[in-house]
Amino acid sequence: MFTDLISPPPAAGADALERFRRLLHTAWVDGSFVRLLLSRPVGGEPGLERVTVRELLLRGERHLSFLWRHATRDVTKNLPPDEALARIAALLGAEFQHAHLQTRTHEIQLSFSRKGKPSLRVGKLPPGGAAEAGPPAHDKAKHRDLSLQSPFWTDLGLTHAVKGELQLVPAMARKWKQINRFIEVLGAALKGSPLADSAEVHVTDFGSGKGYLTFAMHDWLTRLGRGAQVTGVELRQDMVRLCGEAAARHGLAGLRFEQGDVRQYTTARLDVMIALHACDTATDHAIHLGLRAGASIIMCSPCCHKQIRPQMQTPPLLRPLLQHGIHLGQEAEMVTDSLRALLLEAQGYETQVFEFVALEHTSKNKMILAVKKTGAALAAARQRRPELLAQLDQVKHFYGIREQCLETLIQQDPALAQAR
Repeated sequence: MFTDLISPPPAAGADALERFRRLLHTAWVDGSFVRLLLSRPVGGEPGLERVTVRELLLRGERHLSFLWRHATRDVTKNLPPDEALARIAALLGAEFQHAHLQTRTHEIQLSFSRKGKPSLRVGKLPPGGAAEAGPPAHDKAKHRDLSLQSPFWTDLGLTHAVKGELQLVPAMARKWKQINRFIEVLGAALKGSPLADSAEVHVTDFGSGKGYLTFAMHDWLTRLGRGAQVTGVELRQDMVRLCGEAAARHGLAGLRFEQGDVRQYTTARLDVMIALHACDTATDHAIHLGLRAGASIIMCSPCCHKQIRPQMQTPPLLRPLLQHGIHLGQEAEMVTDSLRALLLEAQGYETQVFEFVALEHTSKNKMILAVKKTGAALAAARQRRPELLAQLDQVKHFYGIREQCLETLIQQDPALAQAR
């Protein structure tokens, strides 16, 4: 059964564990290795859930990259082949009771019973099967989009050098996930926007802070071959200086940082407007700036919904639900962001409100994503404006809301008020 996978063929009496080890070694040697997943941990580190092993090319040499997934953190370690295979062999049966090896042609599973007896299952994939084509396409895209080997990540404290190799700082594992998730969302929005075929993209990131997303967007757009013009706008001068010096140090043309406030900021061209964790009405001012500039993509992660909550009058039907402060706060957030979404739709944008990262990573995990419509879709949106604005007025009346900042800004803007 295993003679087509193992060289030399195993002895007839070899147990399942030994056969699995030989399968793994052969898959690595002949280049058919895709991925190894170790699960069902026993007696190991507290909080350890699983280990994923993939191939990685470092300085032109094949390595195996281990991702140790814990309940609250991730740890990555890259090892040369001999050391990596020996490490895996030591883990099988001792610290993990299940192993799933994926090659380009086979799926191989090793399991241990409660008494520690190993058993092996081998399944051959049909021609054209997923494993035959290598790792899933979206998985390959993640690794291709952003690289931890970009030296500017060290300046920002995301990576550090370990034995001459740049590795993710363990405490930054969640931040790295958030960055990659953001780029994934931006990539999908870009494809469905008027910028899909644009040779140059101008991005402004308000409240850029330490610049993680600002650097990531510039790096990602540059890798796509786009003319990236990315600006980080931040109130804190020390953050502006830190990021600006890092960008200059690495010669990142088209990336700059400025001190400024979204309420007074002006720009000649704005294709993508980003405002993550802008406090209270700062989100409304950021959206208004994006609308005024005709941005093709608007991405906001609102924070501190303070304006609406004091105005809200609890409708009699909802009093049993909203008598608790936490529920009232959640309702205020939902109402605020729903009104913003309606106003964006009324301005001709396809709008979504969704959770863009898991709650375990950050409590501020909601995103408002608006992509500008064109052609027939824009014409249809303009026809729906009266309906959308009527819905907005009904919601305000239901909760007794007197004013919403974004609506006021639009009404006071001659170029946008016509939508009203």
